[in-house]
Amino acid sequence: MESFDLKRFAHLGDAVYEVFVRENTVFKVKSQNLMHKMTTNFVCATFQAKMAELIYDIFLNDEEKEIYRRARNLNLTINKKNNPAIHRHATAFEVIVGYLYLNNKPRLRELFDVVKENLV
Repeated sequence: MESFDLKRFAHLGDAVYEVFVRENTVFKVKSQNLMHKMTTNFVCATFQAKMAELIYDIFLNDEEKEIYRRARNLNLTINKKNNPAIHRHATAFEVIVGYLYLNNKPRLRELFDVVKENLV
């Protein structure tokens, strides 16, 4: 798997993850402002990095861990205001989401069950 593929997985994973978060916040609150705030709290590099570290330890199998490690080390352009370590873990999380979306949707649902427990 080339880094080009990993970047594609990250791009797709970003969109899939955001839809997942929106689906899980839209019915929890009535205020559109609060919906937006909840969504942005969960679709941010800091939260994604936290989820990445959690799933790495308790969820990912050996093949997925290898994809994660390679994704974490991708050559990326990172905004100066962002913490590079956090951004790398968040990107690796998005790669895993994109990879599972294309290759194993039942496994992606299991991953989202783990994440859902942390959407508080």
